[in-house]
Amino acid sequence: MIEVRGITKNYEAIPALQGIDLTIQDGCVFGLIGTNGAGKSTFLRILAGILRQDKGEMTIDGEEVYENEKIKKEIFFISDDQYFLSNATPGDIMKFYHGIYPLFDQTRFQSLMQQFELDTNRKLNTFSKGMKKQVSVILGICANTKYILCDETFDGLDPVMRQAIKSLFISEIENRKLTPIIASHNLRELEDICDYVGVLHKGGVLLSKDIDDMKLNLHKVQCVFQSDLSREEFIKEVEIVKTEMRGTLYTFTIRGDRTELENILATKDMIFSEILPLSLEEIFISETEVVGYDIKKLIY
Repeated sequence: MIEVRGITKNYEAIPALQGIDLTIQDGCVFGLIGTNGAGKSTFLRILAGILRQDKGEMTIDGEEVYENEKIKKEIFFISDDQYFLSNATPGDIMKFYHGIYPLFDQTRFQSLMQQFELDTNRKLNTFSKGMKKQVSVILGICANTKYILCDETFDGLDPVMRQAIKSLFISEIENRKLTPIIASHNLRELEDICDYVGVLHKGGVLLSKDIDDMKLNLHKVQCVFQSDLSREEFIKEVEIVKTEMRGTLYTFTIRGDRTELENILATKDMIFSEILPLSLEEIFISETEVVGYDIKKLIY
């Protein structure tokens, strides 16, 4: 388990992270959303033990990360700005990482390289950005670490390859409880893979929530009321987060238990009503608006 308490990091007079508190459970996919400059890369570098925080505490399985060789062997970091040894091939990098990570699976590396149609003997400096990211993910999977940290890993990948990478992560989570932490500026990229998502803004965590809990407790309701009285009665009985109106059609975002909401709808005099699923984007727009932010301005 990863526990972060009051992490602060400054680059001279420029604050990068300001008092971050987070808990990331094992075997889940944690998505860290934020614009460029929000502090995502700094956070991952501290988590990987590359940088040291100025204040606060960051522990993995109860131990500090920085200069801790035992814990670092359980972490694989995929940087957005990837670096490979000069003139190296994927086969060379495989041998390099095999010397660092005791459980590195060379046989599986060769197999995945073939599966992704990547040449193990071709020089990496001739690969495209997307191909290099695929190699990095394959290296990370085959290192057999407990945690894999991904900085904008899906950026530059086509939709088919993005889905293939996500499938790899899901398989590893099921088979050996891998914990991926994925930083991205794009909320939509993480919608179908993350269990928890946090929004990082100006060096602080704006909110961090379990996606399933949010989906269970937030509902989109579209309805047409028979009368103004029916509408007023309904509004008094539910917790409305957001209201939109087009003619006589009302669209509400409502917080609460679905069964209770269904029971309330059944007792009201309505021409039409239905409960619709909310996308992750709609959920986060609703949640951040409550605390005074517009996530569309922060992320997109």
